[in-house]
Order: sequence, then structure tokens, then C-alpha cells
Amino acid sequence: MDELIAAYQATDYRVRLARGGYASISIDQPLPADLVSLVGDHAWGFITAWNPASQPHSRQSNRQAQQGLLRALRGGPGTVAVHAAMGVGGDGRWREPSLFVVGPDVRQLDPLALRFGQNAYLHGRGDGLARLRWMRERL
Repeated sequence: MDELIAAYQATDYRVRLARGGYASISIDQPLPADLVSLVGDHAWGFITAWNPASQPHSRQSNRQAQQGLLRALRGGPGTVAVHAAMGVGGDGRWREPSLFVVGPDVRQLDPLALRFGQNAYLHGRGDGLARLRWMRERL
């Protein structure tokens, strides 16, 4: 369990920017200014459907799950925008396509994280701190 927590903490949570490049979110740090301009004072989340329960799955299975998550986010109440994102392991050996969603709060994101078998996701509001929301005990 400690290794899993350490892996989440070491991950680089990257959100693709419209003008190119990306902004990185760090756990327990304020949202980067480039992303604050996207979220305003809305709630936000950084979530994926890849590799449920932190176990490798096939590319096809992961893509199908991610498409389902994207559909759910786009059709969800309160969704303002969804941006492409990428979780990059601290050692750089793995990458998980992810989504940065503006609008939904934990009441909307928790059921999605559980539905797609995720151990945790990042969330916050406006320019506040990025928090890791642990789902493991809810799985």
C-alpha cells in the first residue's frame, strides 16, 4: 500500500494546454496559473479509466474504458470542459492517458472513479490545493 501511495505522489499530472505544451499538477500544491485560467472558481478533477485497480490492462480495454469515462464526463451535470491530460510515472516508465475535467466535484467524480475501478484521482476547486482522493477503501 505504501508503494502505491508513493507512486501516486511521484506521478506528474500533466494537462495539455491549447497553445501547446502542458501544465503539471502536484499533489498538495496550488493549481498552476495556466490551469486556474481554465477553471476559474469551478471544481475540477484529474481522472483516468486506464489500468483499473492499478493493474495493467490491454490497450484496447483501456481505450474503451477511457472513451466511456469521456462520454460520462461530457454528459454529466455541471461539466464545463474536458481537457486531454496524461499521468506520467515518477520514473518515466509509464504513462496513462487521463482527463482534466472542469465543473464536477467529488459528488460526481467519486461514482465515476468507482465505476472505472480507480484507486484515486486528483481534485480541487479554483486556485486551491490539488488533493488526492483515495477510493481504495470504497472499492
